Amino acid sequence: MIGLISATAAGAAARDRLAAARPDRTRVYEGPVGDAVRAAFAECEQLVCFLATGAVVRLIAPLLGDKTTDPGVVCVDEGGRFAVSLVGGHGGGANELAREVAELLGAEPVVTTATDAVGLAGLDTLGLPVEGAVAAVSRALLDGEPVALEAESNWPLPALPVAAQGAYTIRVTDRAVEPGEREVVLRPPSLVVGVGASRGAPVEEVLELVEGALRDAGLSPASLAELATVDAKADEPGIVRAAERLGVPLVTYSAEELAAVDVPNPSAAPLAAVGTPSVAEAAALVRGGELLVPKRKSAASPAMATCAVVRRPARGRLAVVGLGPGARDLLTPRAEAELRRASVLVGLDQYVDQIRDLLRPGTRILESGLGAEEERARTAVAEARKGQAVALIGSGDAGVYAMASPALAEASDDIDVVGVPGVTAALAAGALLGAPLGHDHVSISLSDLHTPWEVIERRVRAAAEADLVVTFYNPRSRGRDWQLPKALAILAGHREPATPVGVVRNASRPDESARVTTLADLDPATVDMMTVVTVGNTATREIAGRMVTPRGYRWQEEPK
Repeated sequence: MIGLISATAAGAAARDRLAAARPDRTRVYEGPVGDAVRAAFAECEQLVCFLATGAVVRLIAPLLGDKTTDPGVVCVDEGGRFAVSLVGGHGGGANELAREVAELLGAEPVVTTATDAVGLAGLDTLGLPVEGAVAAVSRALLDGEPVALEAESNWPLPALPVAAQGAYTIRVTDRAVEPGEREVVLRPPSLVVGVGASRGAPVEEVLELVEGALRDAGLSPASLAELATVDAKADEPGIVRAAERLGVPLVTYSAEELAAVDVPNPSAAPLAAVGTPSVAEAAALVRGGELLVPKRKSAASPAMATCAVVRRPARGRLAVVGLGPGARDLLTPRAEAELRRASVLVGLDQYVDQIRDLLRPGTRILESGLGAEEERARTAVAEARKGQAVALIGSGDAGVYAMASPALAEASDDIDVVGVPGVTAALAAGALLGAPLGHDHVSISLSDLHTPWEVIERRVRAAAEADLVVTFYNPRSRGRDWQLPKALAILAGHREPATPVGVVRNASRPDESARVTTLADLDPATVDMMTVVTVGNTATREIAGRMVTPRGYRWQEEPK
């Protein structure tokens, strides 16, 4: 919950805007400001104070305890110009909250945390439990000192400016090791414990068994990702409460799924009880991995619980990111976040240049020139299979004549794939032209490099006969100068010569141009590969210089 505190009418107005935008996450504290701050500090995970920074400093100073547990505090000035991350930038989430509040209020976020200021990923913001000398290692990264990364598994981390060797170390491990004086240990969620239990097994017995198995194997409980069991035990109180107390989800599988898993220690007892010869080992192994602790029984007599521990391999992450048509303000916040999350970027060189400044220090860039789409897709998938966090970029929307198709054709289910939509060239051009896509429409590429012309022509004819608005991508190049005239001739057989046609070049870029002409007057020689051509349907009109396709066909029945 986010506590909201204000002292003046101006502050209350901004406070209420934030409360209205996030009603489920916010709580307004009324009354004397000092009392309100003390109450919110004790009850909320975060605070937004619409007060002077100095006043908030004096109010919260006596309340501060530990940076790992104190709430994050953001200050917003009376004029609503700035949202200042004051306390708990990382641990309390104040940095992200400041950015969120600033976006909602139209303010400027002020974040002074050193790593954020220079674009480094904070070691305590990676989403993994972290132990050790966070401040010292972060300072070494900031100062450009060599920091080594020792990853026992290639977990998909954001980019970090690490070296092969260094006086400081970032270690990624699920083993129960103590961090050194100049070391940070990151705990990946790589361990799965399969659990079986008799009816009525006490939670203490299950917990003691699980914790003992991890301890004896030299594994860290901080890397425990989940408990797993058979569906028939989904409501077993001892298992359910053990998962709750360990702070991990309980995942269940059907007896049929578990019976299909090859395990080293099958037993007749669970087969008779729940329909599978193994619960603990099979539940831990069902999604693959290395069996670290074979089935073991609890120490009680009679034993009422069993468990097994598996280390699952890291799953790489591939984000297929659409950069939009070129303008920075048309790059979505989600796309920007994915670029900053990636440790490896794969893309066309000219697209990489567009967003190079957004990448974190240490990002490995794999760029190539035109015509290497399939090679880039294979490279991106191969890097993700190594356990990396990869961003594969394309212009517009990555799923529209871009990189998503070849990448997903190459990828299998051994990596996680995230699609990030972008503003397409057709949409950017449509916004400049007016509203040409107001009714049913289709996009067709006139490039026959990957598609036979016979197929393209058949699609153009179908669109013409169906009276669809048509946007032509890749309409004309120096080596392909006849396709566009042929396509326009096909449309002309079904539409009047005065049908509006929009021609947009380099939409959203500094040298953009847009004009509306007609099907009869369009000169194909004025079109190139940087151009998008949109041909209206029989209802499309030019109104005040804009191209408009109505949402219905009533205009055809109205007098002109």
